[in-house]
Amino acid sequence: MPMKFIVSSESLLKELQILGGVINSSNTLPILDNFLFHLNGNQLILTASDLETTMSSTLTVESEDNGMIALPARLLLDTLKTFPEQPLTFIKTETNTLEISANNGKYAVACLDGEDFPRAAQVKDPTQTKINGSVLSTAINATLFASGNDDLRPVMSGVFFQFTTSALTFVATDAHKLVKYTRTDLNADSNAEFIMPKKPLQLLKGILQGVDDDLVIEYNETNAEFSFGNLRLTCRLVEGKYPNYEAVIPKENPNVMQIGRGEFLNSVRRVSIFSNKTTHQVRLKMAGADLQISAEDFDYSNKAEERLGCEYQGDDLQIGFNSRFLIEMLNNLGCDEIKLSMSLPNRAGIITPLDQLDEGEDITMLVMPVMLND
Repeated sequence: MPMKFIVSSESLLKELQILGGVINSSNTLPILDNFLFHLNGNQLILTASDLETTMSSTLTVESEDNGMIALPARLLLDTLKTFPEQPLTFIKTETNTLEISANNGKYAVACLDGEDFPRAAQVKDPTQTKINGSVLSTAINATLFASGNDDLRPVMSGVFFQFTTSALTFVATDAHKLVKYTRTDLNADSNAEFIMPKKPLQLLKGILQGVDDDLVIEYNETNAEFSFGNLRLTCRLVEGKYPNYEAVIPKENPNVMQIGRGEFLNSVRRVSIFSNKTTHQVRLKMAGADLQISAEDFDYSNKAEERLGCEYQGDDLQIGFNSRFLIEMLNNLGCDEIKLSMSLPNRAGIITPLDQLDEGEDITMLVMPVMLND
């Protein structure tokens, strides 16, 4: 049956660019290289999927028709990017082509039957939690970088969402580093936990920049759905049990250093250039109000050493860290001052921000040491 609608080129491009992030470069099902256009009167629902993650958004268009077609994503995006803002008319006739009319041109696009496009999983009997968009964005930014990439341990490749009636907690770890982000000023109606895969979180991270509205998360054992504004993202959750992360965080850390984040970060960056290219090891030596950061690459006789002033309380201590992990963590904090708490050279160090936190916001970053080779 014929279908026709008129839509603003810019608003269509904006929505499709957001959804385009879902589409994989190589798909097992060819139809997944397409966007689904579902026209329902003056509502056009656009969808992209990779089977695991599905995202859709709704646009208001000029139309009285109904219908579903799948259109090639790459071709559409490439074409729309070149148009100045103008109304575009989409007309689907009986054949498998769709005609797009612009101010000064006509374009024919091969289309597929929308009925063949995979449906997003329905989240049956969901639990629902509301969370502010900017809070979720901060939580994803704080944790996602610390999640693992090991296919053999899929549970660690995502971010662990732990919702209780007293707090919302987000955790990511790859066994070398761990980040726990908590909001004690927010809570859920009931206790629940699930593991969100990386890709949908990366998509959300992009979309949520500057979004201050509330977002609804619905979840059950297998799927989660995030909806806000005209967007909806559904994804399959990572199966399995998340490791007991609390057991890894050392409770007694009598050796505590306070230092400016920026100068510490820059110093580690510089010194690490001289470190061994496989271990990336930097050595921290703390005594009194003095921090010595050093690195050495014995294979090439390269070495570097810097001294920084700090506030340190505890026993004199030498500890080695992989500089890449330290740099990543310090980079992902927005504070001016940090605290590094340690117990022994073979126990994890804990980095916490000392300022720039909201009321009820808590960030704990844990970094495993590397053995010092003396």
